[in-house]
Amino acid sequence: MKNINALDVVALLVDIPERGLVAGQVGTAVEILDDEVFEVEFCDNNGKTYDSLALHADRLMPLYYSPVAA
Repeated sequence: MKNINALDVVALLVDIPERGLVAGQVGTAVEILDDEVFEVEFCDNNGKTYDSLALHADRLMPLYYSPVAA
């Protein structure tokens, strides 16, 4: 299981063409819906949400801004 918590910044690992999302887009896990399922919000550079959807952890990669112990 990936260690993703509410309000963590995550990157999308897969394309979701029906939503206009591509791998690498950055979002925020705004809510934990179930074991390994998160509501992820995607915002533009102005902070306006352009999509929000439930995603399983296997479609996400947590991003880190400081060193993390291996």
